[in-house]
This record gives sequence, structure tokens and C-alpha cells, in this order.
Amino acid sequence: MTAIPRGRTRRTALVTVTCALALTGAMVLAGCGGGDDPDAGTNGVGKLPAGKIQSRTRAAAEGAAAVRLSGTVVTSGRTYRLDMRLKAGGGTGSVTSQGAAFRLLRIGQELYLKAGPDFWDHADGDGGGDGAVGKLDGKYVKVPQGDPAYRKFSGFTDKDVLLDGLLTLHGTLATEGHHDQAGTPTIRITGDKGSGGTLDVSLQGTPYPLRLVRAGGAGTLRFSDWGENFALTKPSASDTVDYGKQLPAS
Repeated sequence: MTAIPRGRTRRTALVTVTCALALTGAMVLAGCGGGDDPDAGTNGVGKLPAGKIQSRTRAAAEGAAAVRLSGTVVTSGRTYRLDMRLKAGGGTGSVTSQGAAFRLLRIGQELYLKAGPDFWDHADGDGGGDGAVGKLDGKYVKVPQGDPAYRKFSGFTDKDVLLDGLLTLHGTLATEGHHDQAGTPTIRITGDKGSGGTLDVSLQGTPYPLRLVRAGGAGTLRFSDWGENFALTKPSASDTVDYGKQLPAS
């Protein structure tokens, strides 16, 4: 067997060690580069232009079977605090306005309103809670479809109508960096640098909208439980009042 010169052995070992170090360094650099990409491991919408992100999130919202919506909406000078669960067949939840809280339930075309004395005393106008209005306290009141209250309140229970009116930013669209909503990474899009509203869109899974700040201080809303079904149960006859063709003016 031919002996390998001692110098050659040392040179071979040095080359091997150098190559190993170079390979390790390249792997470390590659890892660092991947960590600098905020869209790594996401659904990829963060790399899209703002207009396409808005289109994707609207399509995702429209296609979802259900959603929970909570926060505030300012309309016609009045602030409503909402906590609603919505789906194609109707919706249910609570609304608070001007210190009076009430619940809404819609199943198909049937809309019910349930409220306490604060709401009905205000609705009666003269504090007539001891009269006919007093019988409505704590009951599900069926709202006639011809009553102004039906059109006013049914919109709060209609997923398509409500989301279509809310998920629109005004002005020139742009992205405003990566953010976080309750532990979920998001990409934020804005209208006119925020004056036209801001919308945080999920970077995990389906690009659902998660948080909306409406233009002009018109409220802030959070969206959750996308696609999670829930039951809509018609109230019992003993818990329902049919007030007639028109509710007290509110």
C-alpha cells in the first residue's frame, strides 16, 4: 500500500473543514434571509397590491357561511354598539344605543326585538311603561315588515347587506405594513392614508377581514368566528308578543 504524504493529509483535512464551514455559513445566511420575510409561511396576500387584497377579502367574506361582528357603528349621528352573529338565514345578537340595550333575532323574513324598560319607555315617548308598552318588557316582539323599525334594524341582522356596506375603503388604496390581531398576523390596507378607513386582513388561511376602522370616525368593528355555524331558534309563543301593525315610535 502506498503511503499518503503527511502534508497532503493536512491539506485535505483543511479543505474539508473549510467546505463544511462554508456550507454551514450559507445555511445560516439562508435561514436569516427567510426570517426577514414577513410573508414567509402566510397565505401570500401580503405581497399583493392593496386593490387585489381588498377584492380577495371581500370575496372571502361573501363566501363564508357565517361571521361574528362586534364593535361600534355610527350612522345618522347615532352610535350603535353591536355584537351580532350573522349567516344567510338570519342573525342574532345585541345592540346598544343611547344607553338602551336590545336584542335582535331574524329568522328568514321574521324579525324579533327584545328589550327592557329603558328601551320601551324611551320608545313610548311619554314614559308610558305602565300601559300597553309595559307588556313588551322582556318579550320578543315581532316587528311588522311595514314598520320603519323593520328596515332600520333588519340590516343589523343581514350578513350580505351589512358586510357590503362596511367592507369598502374610500379613496386611494395602499398597504400599511404587517400587524397583528389577537395573535393572527395581518396585512393592513388603507384608503387615503387612513382617512378613508383601514382594514386588517388575515395572513393565515383564508384572507378574512379581521378589523375595520371606518372612515370619518364612523366606528371600529372586529370580525371573528368566520364560517362557524350557529342555531337560530324561533322564540316560543309564550315569550312572544305581536304588537300589531306598528311599534311605538323610537
